[in-house]
Amino acid sequence: MASKLGVSACRFYSRAAVPPRFRQQLTRQPAAVSGRRESHGLYNEMDHRPRVLITGSLGQLGGGLARILRDRFGRDNVIMSDIIQAPKEVLQAGPYLYADVLDQRSLKEICVNYEIDWLVHFGALLSAVGEANVPLAMEVNIEGLHNVLEVSRRFNLKLFVPSTIGAFGPDSPRNPTPDLTIQRPRTIYGVSKVHGELMGEYYHHKFGMDFRCLRYPGVISTDQPGGGTTDYALKIFHDALTTKVHHCYLAPDTRLPMMYIDDLLSATADFLEAPEDQLKMRTYNIGAVDFTPEELAQEIRKFVPDFEIIYNPDHRQAIADSWPQKFDFSNASNDWGYRPLYDMRGMCEVMMEALMQVYKPKHKVAELKE
Repeated sequence: MASKLGVSACRFYSRAAVPPRFRQQLTRQPAAVSGRRESHGLYNEMDHRPRVLITGSLGQLGGGLARILRDRFGRDNVIMSDIIQAPKEVLQAGPYLYADVLDQRSLKEICVNYEIDWLVHFGALLSAVGEANVPLAMEVNIEGLHNVLEVSRRFNLKLFVPSTIGAFGPDSPRNPTPDLTIQRPRTIYGVSKVHGELMGEYYHHKFGMDFRCLRYPGVISTDQPGGGTTDYALKIFHDALTTKVHHCYLAPDTRLPMMYIDDLLSATADFLEAPEDQLKMRTYNIGAVDFTPEELAQEIRKFVPDFEIIYNPDHRQAIADSWPQKFDFSNASNDWGYRPLYDMRGMCEVMMEALMQVYKPKHKVAELKE
């Protein structure tokens, strides 16, 4: 997926003590005094707002999801975490902790000390990065998953773990790809995602855990690419407004499903809030559009007429050729009301407008032709 989470290069984390500046901010009175709730996962009638921990939150998706959930549940009820020092703007926006998903005890301490109800696990190495370091991908993507599963089971948390188009393989139907079908991916990233889907379903059926999973397509945002096979669809916008030339590592006719990040984040937040009795499955496809590099380049030329794309397919072509070309997300629409807002034209408009503010290009960018 696009930048930072397989879509996103979610990170793995290191254990550390709670920073002193957050102790007063996050400390709550015991549930019996505050009236918050009597046990994890059950909300007080006067306060229906859950307490959410987001791991790997400094990746492509964590900050945006935190903003949406803070708008819905309150600033201090959504705690971001990662293994690196957060930028000043992240620290000013709300609670942030240094947390390690490879350290189960540390996760347990956080969930107990901060009365966590929901755990959003954005921790995985991406497709191309994972293939370059399989042992590390197994450690982060699989061991980290096992830890969050056990912590969620132990404290009766609602657990969300994203999956991606990488969970499918060359034997899967590609256009469209349904929710339930043969998968058999051929990357360690994809194998770990299928493992996560199945382990989550097992914990749901065995222990009654409220496990939820969405399969993300390629994610389009203004972030810099982070190691995903679909990341050309991010870099192409940056190149169009700087060099006006993009060197694409995929063939011009490589069709992949994509969606704009705002659609993805809103869908994730809505899915987290969906009543459990509406969910007929634990894992759903979501999507919005599908296109090839050449189709995207043609749309970008409506803004930058002399934009050029040069094709030099590399090892990532084989990965893309094993992935879906188009997602069937009808079950998500029917079961819990998923509806994407951005089509390809709308996505390109908002991307170009946002990045023009960043680059302030010397070359005049053409207005979109009506």
